[in-house]
Amino acid sequence: MKTTMVVAVLATIVFTILYRTTDNGVILSLAITAGTISYHFVMRYAVAGIFRHTMHNQADLSRKWYQQKKWEKNLYQKLHVKQWKGKMPTYEPSYFDLRLHTPEEIAGAMCQAEVSHEVIVILSFLPLLTVPEFGAFWVFLITSLLSALMDLAFAIMQRYNRPRIMKLCGAGKRR
Repeated sequence: MKTTMVVAVLATIVFTILYRTTDNGVILSLAITAGTISYHFVMRYAVAGIFRHTMHNQADLSRKWYQQKKWEKNLYQKLHVKQWKGKMPTYEPSYFDLRLHTPEEIAGAMCQAEVSHEVIVILSFLPLLTVPEFGAFWVFLITSLLSALMDLAFAIMQRYNRPRIMKLCGAGKRR
C-alpha cells in the first residue's frame, strides 16, 4: 500500500507538471485521477496515524459507541459477514494476534481500527468539493462511494468480531 501511495503521489506531480506545460486534456484527466488516488491513500495513512498516536490501541470498551446494537446481528447475517470477513486484508495482523496480545488489547485495537475506518468513510467524500473546479461529478461521486463502502466493510468487520473477543475478555476475568 505504501508503494502504491508513493507511486500515486509521484504520478500526480508528474501529470500536473505535464499538464501545466502542455494544457492537454488527457493529461489533466490523468493528473486528476492520480490526485484522487493519492488523496485516498494519503488520507488513510494520516487518519490511521492520528488514531494510532492518540489511542495507542486502547479504548474504553464500556463506551456506548463500541457496544453492539440489537439490530446489528441481523444486519451482519444479511450481509453474510461471516463468509467474507476472513478474506479481508489486515494492515497490521500482529495487533490482532492472541499469541502476542491479551483479549483486552486486541479489543482496544479493534475499537481503534473501527473508529479510524468510520472517519475515513466520512473523509472519502471530500473529493466532491473539487467538482466545481474540475467537473466530473459522477466520477468523484462513484470513487467516493466505492472508497467509503470499502472502509465501511472494515468497520463492519471490526464490530462483527468484537463481541467474540469481548467474550474472551470476560473468560479471562473469571479465571
